[in-house]
This record gives sequence, C-alpha cells and structure tokens, in this order.
Amino acid sequence: MMASQQQIPAHGEVIISLKDVGVRYKRRGGLFRKPEYFQALENVSFDICRGDTLGIVGRNGAGKSTLLRTIAGIIQPDSGEVVNFGVTVSLLALQAGFDPELPGTDNAIISGMLMGYTRRQVESRMSDITEFSELGDFIYQPVKTYSSGMRSRLGFAVSMFMTPGVLLLDEILSVGDKEFRKKAESEMVKKFHSDQTIVLVSHSEGQIKKLCNKVIEL
Repeated sequence: MMASQQQIPAHGEVIISLKDVGVRYKRRGGLFRKPEYFQALENVSFDICRGDTLGIVGRNGAGKSTLLRTIAGIIQPDSGEVVNFGVTVSLLALQAGFDPELPGTDNAIISGMLMGYTRRQVESRMSDITEFSELGDFIYQPVKTYSSGMRSRLGFAVSMFMTPGVLLLDEILSVGDKEFRKKAESEMVKKFHSDQTIVLVSHSEGQIKKLCNKVIEL
C-alpha cells in the first residue's frame, strides 16, 4: 500500500509503542570462554504519538543509536517488544542506508521506495532533492565518493521531500557546513509545526530545546 494511501492516525494517537525493551551485544568470547555481554538497553518503555518531536539525550554509550535502530526495526530486541501501528519509519544516520556503489540519484529512489512511494513519485521530486542537498553534479556520482556531510545532506533531503510516517535522526543535524545546518534546522522547525513525527538524537541542548516537545534521557 502506498504511504499516501495509508489511513492517517489522528494527531496525538500512539503510532509506535516500546514495552520493556532490552538489547544486548556480545563483547567477547572464544572456544574455551563463555561470551560476555553488554546491555545497551534495559526495560525501556515509552510511546511515540503522531505529531511528536521527541528528543533522545544521554552520555556516549547510553544506547541512543541502538534505540533508534530498534525503533526502525533494524535491531530486534532481546527482551520486550516494539509495536508499530502501521507507520513507515525512516532512519537517517551517517554512513547508513546507502549503497556506496550506486549514484546519489539511485540511492534517493531506493530510499523513497522503501518509504512506500513509487519510483515515478520519487523521480518527480528529484530536482527538489538535488537542490536542497546542494550536491550539484555529485548527485550522479557513486555515494562512495561522498564525504560524510554529503551523505547526510542527501539522506536529509530525501526525507524532507518523501516524508515517512516517522523520521528518525541520529546526529544528522550536526554535520555539514554552518549554512546547511541552519537550513536543516529551519526545515525541522517547519516539521515541528506540522503533523510530522520526529525522533531526534543530538548532543546539542540548543537543538533539543528548539525542536523537541518531549525529551527522553537514557
């Protein structure tokens, strides 16, 4: 079913629910040693409602990126559950989600199709995506030739014009030059005043205060 044809939940309705979620990673082990585990998340419970702009804060290693990947369905929890009530989710993180061998145009099309849009719908917004990303002719080059800032600009631009149900941002507003960060924050302010649902990880207290109406500390 196309994203544009899905039944739209009412503002404030729960669209993703985390119930006692736990995630652990194996750290070491061997032929004659038992493996050791690191508990990245433990007993995490909260709801994401339509229209929320939710900030995730915490020290390094607190599990912020793991939490976003769990919400996105990339990581399955070792305990508890994540319930998605039929919304599309897009995770933007540095160096994540793109095929490095494909050009930016193809990666943009694939990303949009994973959000539930047709190839034609994504292609119809390609000029907007290219202009916003400020990649110029680099949009036709393989992503492996991009800097981390260029990759983040492309991913951010796709999500701005091919809007998913829930947009997850992992430090994506902390890269690129000052002017692009300012433009990205301006777009996020517009999203905040719309019904777009956003979960944002950021080390910037200023960004969190400016953009988020709810905050969770890990």
